[in-house]
Amino acid sequence: MKNLIVIFLAMVAALILVRSVVSGKAEMERFQKRETLVAEATECLESGEWNCAEKAVRELLCDAPHDTNLQMHLAIILYEQERYEECRKYIASLGFKNHDLEMLDTKVASLIREMAELGIERSMHFRVEFEGDLPKRDIMEALAVLEVAYDSLCRLFDFHPENKMHLVLYESAQYQGVGPRPEWVGAVYDGKLRIPVNVMQYREIYRPMFFHELTHAFVRAMAWNKVPLWINEGIAQVIDASRTGMPRPEGGVPDLGALTEPFVNENNTSNAVRLYWYSQRMVEQILRRDANFVHFREFLQSLRHGEADESLQKFYGVTAAQLLDEVR
Repeated sequence: MKNLIVIFLAMVAALILVRSVVSGKAEMERFQKRETLVAEATECLESGEWNCAEKAVRELLCDAPHDTNLQMHLAIILYEQERYEECRKYIASLGFKNHDLEMLDTKVASLIREMAELGIERSMHFRVEFEGDLPKRDIMEALAVLEVAYDSLCRLFDFHPENKMHLVLYESAQYQGVGPRPEWVGAVYDGKLRIPVNVMQYREIYRPMFFHELTHAFVRAMAWNKVPLWINEGIAQVIDASRTGMPRPEGGVPDLGALTEPFVNENNTSNAVRLYWYSQRMVEQILRRDANFVHFREFLQSLRHGEADESLQKFYGVTAAQLLDEVR
C-alpha cells in the first residue's frame, strides 16, 4: 500500500505548481483553502486521528470527487475506523481498481469473516477475538496481561495510542494473517496481534510474546510504516527481554539489506535467529547512547518525515552501518 504521507506531500507540491499559474482572488482563496485541508489531512493521518482525517479528505473530495488518491485514502480511513462493511461498499462504488485497493478489499472481507466466526471479548484498550472453546479464564488472563503491558508501554514511551488494539487467539491457519508464514514464525502483528491459542498454556512464553507484539503495535502508532525492521524488531526484543544475553549465533554477519526487509521473508530458521540477534544488539547500542525511551519515541516519530540514517545521526550521532560495525 502506497505511503499515505508521500502521496499527500506530492499533492501539496502539485497544488503549489497550480497556484503559480492561476489568477484571480477567488481562485487563489480556493487553492489556499485546499492547501490548508491537505495539511490538515496529512497531520491527522500522521497521528492516526481518523475522525479529523475523514473530515478533511471528504472536504477535499467535494472539490475533486474523482481523485483516485483521495478515494483510496477514504477507503483506508474507513478500514482503520473498523467500519468494514461501509469500507467494502465504498470500494465497490469506486470506478477504478488497482492492486492496493484489491488488497484492502481482500483484507476487509477477511476481517468481516473473522468477526462473524470468532468469539469476542473486550477490555478498556483491547478486543480479543478467539477461536474454539477457549476457557473464559484464559481470555480474561490475556486481556489482563495486555492491559498491564499497555500501561507499561504508555509510561515507557509517554505515548497513548488513540485507537483500540486487537488480539486474535487462533487455532487454524486461516486466522494467522494474510500470506504464508515460515515455520519458525509464532506470533505476528499485521494490524492485529495474532498469537496461537496453545501458547496460553505457557505463561513464560505468552507474557513476553504479548509485550513483543504489543510493542510493534505501539511502534506503528508512533511512526506508521517508516521504521526499518531491525529497529522495529530490536526494540520489541529489548522490551520483551526473552532473548537478552543470548550468545552470538553462528554464521556470518547479515547485511543491512537483510536487516531492513521483513524478517518473515526468511525461511531459514538459523538466518532468522541471526537477524533478530543483530537487531537487538543494534538497538541496545542506540540505547547506550541515550537510554531515555521518550527520546527514542521522538526518534521513531521523526522517521515519518525522513530517512533512517538522517534520524539516527540527529538523535544518536550514528548511522545504521556504524551500529552494525559496533556489534560485529
